[in-house]
Amino acid sequence: MSLTFFPPPLQQINSEIARDAGVELYVLRLDLMHPWVNGNKWFKLKYNLLEAKEKNFTTLLTFGGAYSNHIYATAAAGNLFGFRTIGVIRGEERLPLNPTLSFAVQQGMQLVYLNRQTYRQRNTPPLQEYLQQRFGEVFIIPEGGSNLNGVRGCTEIVGNAMPTPGYAYAFDHICVACGTATTLAGIALSLDQKQRAIAFPVLKNGAFLAQEIESLLTNYLASGLPAPYSSPADWELICDYHFGGYAKVNDNLLLFSQQFREEHGVPLDYVYTAKMFYGVMDLLQQGFFCRGDSLLLVHTGGLQGNVGIEERSQYAWVKPKTR
Repeated sequence: MSLTFFPPPLQQINSEIARDAGVELYVLRLDLMHPWVNGNKWFKLKYNLLEAKEKNFTTLLTFGGAYSNHIYATAAAGNLFGFRTIGVIRGEERLPLNPTLSFAVQQGMQLVYLNRQTYRQRNTPPLQEYLQQRFGEVFIIPEGGSNLNGVRGCTEIVGNAMPTPGYAYAFDHICVACGTATTLAGIALSLDQKQRAIAFPVLKNGAFLAQEIESLLTNYLASGLPAPYSSPADWELICDYHFGGYAKVNDNLLLFSQQFREEHGVPLDYVYTAKMFYGVMDLLQQGFFCRGDSLLLVHTGGLQGNVGIEERSQYAWVKPKTR
């Protein structure tokens, strides 16, 4: 497995919808940084890995669902950087393992299952103390890498990932899918005050994430950790494109994803980026953005999760082709 990480390409989307709206549209392809540890998951893991190494931990323990991109990336990163990994999985074990968990095991991750009621206590001291007693001295990374280390890594997505220093400031709006709000918080801290971050929650009733974002921003700025700016740029949640909730899809989203890939050569993951891209294209048609605006859409990776959704899809035309 390669330790080489590639700078993410910046790809312009030559879309008739964008042209009609008078808007320039670009995609930051974080999905192309590394075959297994890519997208925003790498940025959220980076400083957690560094802290674990500095404190001489040899084992990482983290949490996620059965199709979690975070579990997938943590297993691969642990293998890459010499950590033992333990994945605490929500729900009961189901055999055979799905592709996500099979990959995690192949990377050396030990899987532990918690029923959903117990799993809800994952961030509480009693459960974390129990896990420390059971597995010894482990470095615990929260689900999704959602902590201040994760925010710190995400402050580097837009600025340091650009091919030319300062190029990030050419964009008026930076758009990203939103699950835990960690990525949005980091991006908001990295933008010039003239720019705006727009997050598209992939969860139903995602407006609650506004409080999570405010908390992350307040705690990060009080932590003394490096921040590109002393205050975040304006940010906004657009909660109308969750398609029924987390990991929920329908034929409109699946068809949009297929057509977008065919037209622009950009594969989208159904759980996160497809919903954000769909939302942006719909808003362009509604005249939401001003003519002359320049938009950067952050592709946060997660393509591995498509396999499970395709296998479970009722729509035959999206199922993986077999030879």
